[in-house]
Amino acid sequence: MNNKTLDTSRPQNFFGTSEARLKEIFSNWKVETYRVHQVFTWVYHYRCTNFSEMTNLSKSLRSRLAENFYFSLPKIQHRTHSKDGSTKYSFELDDGVIVESVWMPSDSRNTLCLSTQAGCRLNCSFCLTASLGLQRNLTTSEIIGQYLAVNGEQENQITNIVFMGMGEPLDNYGPVVDALHLMTSPEAMKVSTRKITVSTAGLVDKMKTFQKENLAINLAVSLNASDNATRDQLMPINKKYPIEVLIDCLKKYPLKPRRRHTIEYVLLADVNDSDEDARRLAKWLRDVPCKINLIPFNSFDSSEYRPPAEERILQFQNFLIEQNFSTFVRRNRAADILGACGQLAAQSAVNTPGSSGASFENP
Repeated sequence: MNNKTLDTSRPQNFFGTSEARLKEIFSNWKVETYRVHQVFTWVYHYRCTNFSEMTNLSKSLRSRLAENFYFSLPKIQHRTHSKDGSTKYSFELDDGVIVESVWMPSDSRNTLCLSTQAGCRLNCSFCLTASLGLQRNLTTSEIIGQYLAVNGEQENQITNIVFMGMGEPLDNYGPVVDALHLMTSPEAMKVSTRKITVSTAGLVDKMKTFQKENLAINLAVSLNASDNATRDQLMPINKKYPIEVLIDCLKKYPLKPRRRHTIEYVLLADVNDSDEDARRLAKWLRDVPCKINLIPFNSFDSSEYRPPAEERILQFQNFLIEQNFSTFVRRNRAADILGACGQLAAQSAVNTPGSSGASFENP
């Protein structure tokens, strides 16, 4: 959490201000801390962004809040609609940086895939976003702002949130954790922890810290290889946290009853899709409570990789099912608008100089 004293020299964006932070501020102002709940109710339940309308607060408190805070969401620069019903949102941040989110409706849920960084520094070889490098981390307000902006204009409200857009969420640890606390707090946004998934490439040290945050958030771990040599090539982070270290962390990771990790495995033809890969993967995951999402690679022009044939994908899946793993082939949404896993960066990088793109995987 951010424990710095409130900078009263200029107003701060209220979105992103944590419950603990606002309690601290109210304490410094000699205001009863239960007033935090009242303010959060106005903002997140009634969507009120005018302090003067918060009539159960004193005029002096309303005035002080207005002097120190303002409300601002990321600017929606562009919307691109897919034939499958998905919408890709391009957001322009205050400094001109572009990030993207994807809203994906279905019969059973309305999922938002949001970004946590502009670009990414992990340099996974199969992800086009990685070619942009890391421009900067997003702030807490910019992370939840994507959710609030999209939810504010969609008739069908967001039911699920996946932190699978641009960036490695645990590489932007503090703002992501603060955003998760706001999203799940009964005093604020009231999103069920079962409806939120945070993806990670396997930053084991951050995963060990994350499990102590009192956030029962679902983790999706990008594994993408069954041996260290291959994973070293695909995901350089493996050189720091090899597969055995990552798997050991997952085995020891505390889970709520009936919860499982999600293992994400991007299938690359003749790279990680052999029968031997499937056998090794099953061996690694034998004692890990998990389900497996197989994600056929989405090609882009500069990539050396290609997706496996459909028959190979199904053979890989069937072997894992025979080994008693819940295994699903995840078909990416919004491919017709360059919204599939690893593709969003292509459009942004080509069409918007200096901007960034996001990649996402379906939950």
